Amino acid sequence: MPDTFLELRHVKTHFPVERGIIFRRRIGTVKAVDGVSLHLQQGEVLGLVGESGCGKSTLGRTILQLVPPTEGTVILAGRTLNELHGTELRQARADFQMIFQDPYASLNPRMTVYDTLAEAIGSHRQVPAVEMPARVAALMQKVGLPPRAIKKYPHEFSGGQRQRIAIARALAVEPKLIIADEPVSALDVSIQAQIINLLAKLSREMQLTLIFISHDLSVVKHIADRIAVMYLGKIVELGPAADVFEKPLHPYTKALVSAVPIPDPERERQRQRILLLGDPPSPMNPPGGCPFHPRCSHAVVECKTSVPSLDEFRPGQQAACIRLKEIS
Repeated sequence: MPDTFLELRHVKTHFPVERGIIFRRRIGTVKAVDGVSLHLQQGEVLGLVGESGCGKSTLGRTILQLVPPTEGTVILAGRTLNELHGTELRQARADFQMIFQDPYASLNPRMTVYDTLAEAIGSHRQVPAVEMPARVAALMQKVGLPPRAIKKYPHEFSGGQRQRIAIARALAVEPKLIIADEPVSALDVSIQAQIINLLAKLSREMQLTLIFISHDLSVVKHIADRIAVMYLGKIVELGPAADVFEKPLHPYTKALVSAVPIPDPERERQRQRILLLGDPPSPMNPPGGCPFHPRCSHAVVECKTSVPSLDEFRPGQQAACIRLKEIS
Protein backbone atom coordinates (compact mmCIF):
# COMPACT_ATOMS: atom_id res chain seq x y z
CA MET A 1 0.00 0.00 0.00
CA PRO A 2 1.55 3.36 -1.02
CA ASP A 3 2.21 5.97 1.63
CA THR A 4 -0.52 8.49 2.42
CA PHE A 5 0.05 11.72 0.49
CA LEU A 6 -2.68 13.88 2.05
CA GLU A 7 -4.09 13.22 5.50
CA LEU A 8 -6.76 15.04 7.47
CA ARG A 9 -7.06 14.25 11.16
CA HIS A 10 -10.26 15.34 12.92
CA VAL A 11 -10.39 18.66 11.07
CA LYS A 12 -12.90 21.22 12.32
CA THR A 13 -13.56 24.67 10.88
CA HIS A 14 -15.92 26.81 12.94
CA PHE A 15 -16.89 30.43 12.37
CA PRO A 16 -18.02 32.70 15.23
CA VAL A 17 -21.31 34.55 14.83
CA GLU A 18 -21.26 37.98 16.46
CA ARG A 19 -23.77 40.73 17.04
CA GLY A 20 -23.36 44.42 17.78
CA ILE A 21 -21.46 47.31 16.22
CA ILE A 22 -19.47 48.83 19.07
CA PHE A 23 -19.77 46.16 21.72
CA ARG A 24 -19.64 42.93 19.77
CA ARG A 25 -20.64 39.72 21.46
CA ARG A 26 -20.55 36.17 20.28
CA ILE A 27 -24.01 34.64 19.92
CA GLY A 28 -23.15 31.33 18.29
CA THR A 29 -20.84 29.28 16.10
CA VAL A 30 -21.27 27.99 12.55
CA LYS A 31 -19.81 24.48 12.45
CA ALA A 32 -19.00 24.37 8.73
CA VAL A 33 -16.62 21.42 9.03
CA ASP A 34 -17.10 19.33 12.13
CA GLY A 35 -14.56 16.53 12.54
CA VAL A 36 -13.39 15.23 9.15
CA SER A 37 -10.70 12.58 8.81
CA LEU A 38 -9.46 11.52 5.38
CA HIS A 39 -6.43 10.13 3.62
CA LEU A 40 -5.49 10.23 -0.08
CA GLN A 41 -2.73 8.49 -2.00
CA GLN A 42 -0.66 10.37 -4.57
CA GLY A 43 -2.39 10.46 -7.93
CA GLU A 44 -5.81 9.64 -6.44
CA VAL A 45 -8.97 11.53 -7.45
CA LEU A 46 -11.47 12.04 -4.64
CA GLY A 47 -14.97 13.26 -5.37
CA LEU A 48 -16.44 15.33 -2.53
CA VAL A 49 -20.23 15.64 -2.84
CA GLY A 50 -23.14 16.97 -0.83
CA GLU A 51 -25.90 19.55 -1.02
CA SER A 52 -25.23 23.28 -0.75
CA GLY A 53 -24.13 24.34 2.73
CA CYS A 54 -22.76 20.96 3.80
CA GLY A 55 -19.22 22.33 4.20
CA LYS A 56 -17.46 20.80 1.20
CA SER A 57 -16.07 24.09 -0.15
CA THR A 58 -14.96 25.15 3.34
CA LEU A 59 -13.17 21.82 3.71
CA GLY A 60 -11.32 22.43 0.44
CA ARG A 61 -10.26 25.91 1.53
CA THR A 62 -9.20 24.57 4.92
CA ILE A 63 -6.93 21.99 3.28
CA LEU A 64 -5.27 24.79 1.31
CA GLN A 65 -5.01 26.98 4.44
CA LEU A 66 -7.11 29.71 2.88
CA VAL A 67 -9.23 29.22 6.00
CA PRO A 68 -7.27 28.02 9.06
CA PRO A 69 -8.77 24.99 10.84
CA THR A 70 -10.23 25.50 14.29
CA GLU A 71 -9.00 22.06 15.33
CA GLY A 72 -7.27 19.13 13.71
CA THR A 73 -4.32 18.58 11.42
CA VAL A 74 -3.73 18.77 7.67
CA ILE A 75 -0.65 16.85 6.51
CA LEU A 76 0.54 17.07 2.89
CA ALA A 77 3.55 15.02 1.79
CA GLY A 78 4.79 14.76 5.37
CA ARG A 79 4.38 18.48 6.20
CA THR A 80 1.78 19.72 8.68
CA LEU A 81 0.32 22.64 6.74
CA ASN A 82 -1.54 24.29 9.63
CA GLU A 83 1.77 24.66 11.49
CA LEU A 84 3.36 26.65 8.64
CA HIS A 85 3.26 30.44 8.62
CA GLY A 86 4.64 33.33 6.58
CA THR A 87 7.44 32.42 4.18
CA GLU A 88 7.21 28.69 4.91
CA LEU A 89 3.51 28.58 4.00
CA ARG A 90 4.06 30.70 0.90
CA GLN A 91 6.77 28.34 -0.32
CA ALA A 92 4.55 25.33 0.40
CA ARG A 93 1.74 26.81 -1.72
CA ALA A 94 3.61 25.77 -4.85
CA ASP A 95 2.56 22.20 -4.01
CA PHE A 96 -1.18 22.88 -3.89
CA GLN A 97 -3.52 25.00 -5.98
CA MET A 98 -7.25 25.62 -6.40
CA ILE A 99 -9.61 25.86 -9.36
CA PHE A 100 -12.59 28.05 -8.48
CA GLN A 101 -16.20 27.68 -9.51
CA ASP A 102 -16.58 30.88 -11.56
CA PRO A 103 -13.67 31.31 -13.98
CA TYR A 104 -14.68 34.86 -14.91
CA ALA A 105 -14.64 36.03 -11.29
CA SER A 106 -11.34 34.25 -10.53
CA LEU A 107 -9.45 35.81 -13.46
CA ASN A 108 -8.29 39.43 -13.44
CA PRO A 109 -10.22 41.15 -16.28
CA ARG A 110 -7.39 43.68 -16.74
CA MET A 111 -4.70 41.07 -17.36
CA THR A 112 -4.10 39.17 -20.58
CA VAL A 113 -3.81 35.39 -20.49
CA TYR A 114 -0.04 35.73 -20.87
CA ASP A 115 0.22 38.09 -17.88
CA THR A 116 -2.02 35.84 -15.77
CA LEU A 117 0.01 32.70 -16.42
CA ALA A 118 3.40 34.46 -16.29
CA GLU A 119 2.50 35.96 -12.91
CA ALA A 120 1.57 32.51 -11.57
CA ILE A 121 4.81 30.97 -12.82
CA GLY A 122 6.95 33.84 -11.54
CA SER A 123 5.39 33.74 -8.07
CA HIS A 124 7.01 30.39 -7.25
CA ARG A 125 9.56 29.62 -9.96
CA GLN A 126 12.70 31.46 -11.07
CA VAL A 127 12.25 31.50 -14.85
CA PRO A 128 14.38 33.72 -17.17
CA ALA A 129 12.31 36.28 -19.06
CA VAL A 130 13.38 34.86 -22.42
CA GLU A 131 11.95 31.45 -21.48
CA MET A 132 8.62 32.71 -20.15
CA PRO A 133 6.76 32.90 -23.52
CA ALA A 134 7.62 29.26 -24.25
CA ARG A 135 6.45 28.20 -20.77
CA VAL A 136 3.15 30.04 -21.18
CA ALA A 137 2.61 28.62 -24.67
CA ALA A 138 3.24 25.09 -23.38
CA LEU A 139 0.65 25.60 -20.64
CA MET A 140 -1.90 26.81 -23.18
CA GLN A 141 -1.34 23.74 -25.33
CA LYS A 142 -1.61 21.45 -22.32
CA VAL A 143 -5.15 22.65 -21.59
CA GLY A 144 -6.24 22.67 -25.23
CA LEU A 145 -6.03 26.38 -26.06
CA PRO A 146 -4.14 27.90 -29.04
CA PRO A 147 -0.94 29.71 -27.99
CA ARG A 148 -1.88 32.60 -30.28
CA ALA A 149 -4.62 33.55 -27.78
CA ILE A 150 -2.18 34.56 -25.05
CA LYS A 151 -2.65 38.29 -25.72
CA LYS A 152 -6.42 38.16 -25.25
CA TYR A 153 -8.35 39.19 -22.14
CA PRO A 154 -10.76 36.93 -20.18
CA HIS A 155 -13.90 38.58 -21.63
CA GLU A 156 -12.82 37.49 -25.12
CA PHE A 157 -13.20 33.79 -24.23
CA SER A 158 -16.19 31.51 -23.67
CA GLY A 159 -16.94 30.10 -20.21
CA GLY A 160 -15.30 26.76 -21.02
CA GLN A 161 -12.19 28.48 -22.39
CA ARG A 162 -11.94 30.67 -19.29
CA GLN A 163 -12.07 27.58 -17.11
CA ARG A 164 -9.24 26.07 -19.18
CA ILE A 165 -7.21 29.23 -18.46
CA ALA A 166 -7.95 28.81 -14.75
CA ILE A 167 -6.75 25.20 -14.97
CA ALA A 168 -3.59 26.34 -16.74
CA ARG A 169 -2.95 28.88 -13.98
CA ALA A 170 -3.30 26.15 -11.37
CA LEU A 171 -0.84 23.95 -13.28
CA ALA A 172 1.65 26.80 -13.76
CA VAL A 173 3.57 26.06 -10.55
CA GLU A 174 3.57 22.27 -11.13
CA PRO A 175 1.52 21.44 -8.02
CA LYS A 176 1.09 18.01 -6.47
CA LEU A 177 -2.45 18.63 -5.22
CA ILE A 178 -5.32 20.48 -6.91
CA ILE A 179 -8.71 21.18 -5.35
CA ALA A 180 -11.38 21.86 -7.96
CA ASP A 181 -14.33 23.62 -6.32
CA GLU A 182 -17.36 22.89 -8.52
CA PRO A 183 -15.34 23.72 -11.67
CA VAL A 184 -18.10 22.75 -14.14
CA SER A 185 -21.31 23.84 -12.41
CA ALA A 186 -21.41 27.17 -14.31
CA LEU A 187 -20.85 25.55 -17.72
CA ASP A 188 -23.08 23.98 -20.36
CA VAL A 189 -23.43 20.19 -20.22
CA SER A 190 -21.34 19.56 -23.35
CA ILE A 191 -18.58 21.84 -22.04
CA GLN A 192 -18.76 20.14 -18.63
CA ALA A 193 -17.80 16.85 -20.26
CA GLN A 194 -14.79 18.45 -21.97
CA ILE A 195 -13.50 19.98 -18.73
CA ILE A 196 -14.02 16.74 -16.77
CA ASN A 197 -12.16 14.76 -19.45
CA LEU A 198 -9.35 17.34 -19.43
CA LEU A 199 -8.96 17.14 -15.64
CA ALA A 200 -8.98 13.33 -15.75
CA LYS A 201 -6.34 13.33 -18.50
CA LEU A 202 -4.09 15.80 -16.66
CA SER A 203 -4.45 13.85 -13.42
CA ARG A 204 -3.26 10.65 -15.11
CA GLU A 205 -0.43 12.26 -17.07
CA MET A 206 0.94 14.41 -14.23
CA GLN A 207 0.14 12.09 -11.30
CA LEU A 208 -1.89 14.87 -9.73
CA THR A 209 -3.81 14.28 -6.55
CA LEU A 210 -7.21 15.85 -7.19
CA ILE A 211 -10.16 16.67 -4.93
CA PHE A 212 -13.17 17.33 -7.14
CA ILE A 213 -15.95 19.14 -5.24
CA SER A 214 -19.46 18.95 -6.64
CA HIS A 215 -23.11 18.72 -5.68
CA ASP A 216 -23.77 16.44 -8.68
CA LEU A 217 -23.04 12.79 -7.95
CA SER A 218 -23.32 11.80 -11.63
CA VAL A 219 -20.55 14.24 -12.59
CA VAL A 220 -18.21 12.98 -9.86
CA LYS A 221 -18.79 9.35 -10.85
CA HIS A 222 -16.96 9.84 -14.16
CA ILE A 223 -13.75 11.27 -12.73
CA ALA A 224 -13.31 10.07 -9.12
CA ASP A 225 -11.57 6.96 -7.82
CA ARG A 226 -13.37 7.36 -4.49
CA ILE A 227 -16.35 9.42 -3.38
CA ALA A 228 -16.83 11.10 0.00
CA VAL A 229 -20.37 12.22 0.84
CA MET A 230 -20.70 15.15 3.25
CA TYR A 231 -23.70 16.18 5.31
CA LEU A 232 -23.74 19.05 7.79
CA GLY A 233 -19.96 19.24 8.14
CA LYS A 234 -19.34 15.50 8.47
CA ILE A 235 -18.49 12.70 6.07
CA VAL A 236 -21.32 10.17 6.16
CA GLU A 237 -20.06 7.78 3.47
CA LEU A 238 -16.74 7.08 1.80
CA GLY A 239 -15.83 4.42 -0.72
CA PRO A 240 -14.93 3.50 -4.32
CA ALA A 241 -16.89 5.59 -6.81
CA ALA A 242 -18.64 2.66 -8.48
CA ASP A 243 -19.69 1.14 -5.14
CA VAL A 244 -21.02 4.41 -3.71
CA PHE A 245 -23.00 5.07 -6.87
CA GLU A 246 -24.29 1.55 -7.50
CA LYS A 247 -24.57 0.23 -3.93
CA PRO A 248 -24.88 3.19 -1.54
CA LEU A 249 -24.97 2.43 2.18
CA HIS A 250 -26.06 5.58 4.01
CA PRO A 251 -29.71 6.72 3.72
CA TYR A 252 -28.56 10.20 2.64
CA THR A 253 -26.37 8.78 -0.14
CA LYS A 254 -29.29 6.64 -1.31
CA ALA A 255 -31.42 9.78 -1.58
CA LEU A 256 -28.72 11.57 -3.59
CA VAL A 257 -28.32 8.62 -5.97
CA SER A 258 -32.07 8.38 -6.46
CA ALA A 259 -32.12 12.02 -7.64
CA VAL A 260 -29.67 11.36 -10.50
CA PRO A 261 -31.60 11.21 -13.81
CA ILE A 262 -31.43 7.95 -15.79
CA PRO A 263 -31.12 8.41 -19.58
CA ASP A 264 -33.58 5.55 -20.17
CA PRO A 265 -37.19 6.88 -20.13
CA GLU A 266 -38.67 3.48 -19.24
CA ARG A 267 -36.35 2.92 -16.26
CA GLU A 268 -36.77 6.54 -15.20
CA ARG A 269 -40.56 6.10 -15.00
CA GLN A 270 -40.34 2.86 -13.04
CA ARG A 271 -37.80 3.77 -10.39
CA GLN A 272 -38.79 5.24 -7.05
CA ARG A 273 -37.34 8.53 -5.80
CA ILE A 274 -36.34 8.87 -2.16
CA LEU A 275 -37.68 12.20 -0.94
CA LEU A 276 -36.13 13.72 2.16
CA LEU A 277 -38.42 15.48 4.61
CA GLY A 278 -37.79 19.06 5.66
CA ASP A 279 -34.70 21.20 5.13
CA PRO A 280 -31.13 20.59 6.28
CA PRO A 281 -30.58 21.79 9.88
CA SER A 282 -28.56 24.95 10.43
CA PRO A 283 -24.81 24.38 10.95
CA MET A 284 -25.12 27.04 13.65
CA ASN A 285 -27.45 24.79 15.63
CA PRO A 286 -26.87 21.19 14.47
CA PRO A 287 -28.98 18.40 15.99
CA GLY A 288 -27.53 16.09 18.61
CA GLY A 289 -26.58 12.53 17.78
CA CYS A 290 -26.58 11.65 14.09
CA PRO A 291 -26.76 14.91 12.08
CA PHE A 292 -29.08 13.26 9.53
CA HIS A 293 -31.67 11.88 11.98
CA PRO A 294 -34.26 14.72 11.63
CA ARG A 295 -34.69 13.82 7.93
CA CYS A 296 -34.08 10.06 8.07
CA SER A 297 -37.01 7.65 7.73
CA HIS A 298 -35.04 4.97 9.60
CA ALA A 299 -34.24 7.10 12.67
CA VAL A 300 -34.93 5.75 16.17
CA VAL A 301 -34.50 7.29 19.64
CA GLU A 302 -30.84 6.20 19.79
CA CYS A 303 -30.08 8.20 16.65
CA LYS A 304 -30.89 11.40 18.55
CA THR A 305 -28.25 10.76 21.20
CA SER A 306 -25.50 8.60 19.65
CA VAL A 307 -23.00 10.08 17.20
CA PRO A 308 -22.18 7.36 14.63
CA SER A 309 -18.57 6.77 13.66
CA LEU A 310 -17.42 6.22 10.08
CA ASP A 311 -17.04 2.43 10.04
CA GLU A 312 -16.27 -0.03 7.27
CA PHE A 313 -19.31 -2.11 6.29
CA ARG A 314 -17.97 -3.41 2.97
CA PRO A 315 -14.35 -3.75 1.79
CA GLY A 316 -13.17 -0.16 1.29
CA GLN A 317 -16.65 1.32 1.81
CA GLN A 318 -17.44 3.19 5.03
CA ALA A 319 -20.60 4.79 6.37
CA ALA A 320 -21.69 6.59 9.54
CA CYS A 321 -25.01 5.06 10.59
CA ILE A 322 -25.78 3.11 13.77
CA ARG A 323 -28.66 1.20 12.09
CA LEU A 324 -26.87 0.30 8.87
CA LYS A 325 -26.77 -3.46 9.52
CA GLU A 326 -30.52 -3.46 10.10
CA ILE A 327 -31.60 -1.37 7.11
CA SER A 328 -29.08 -2.47 4.46
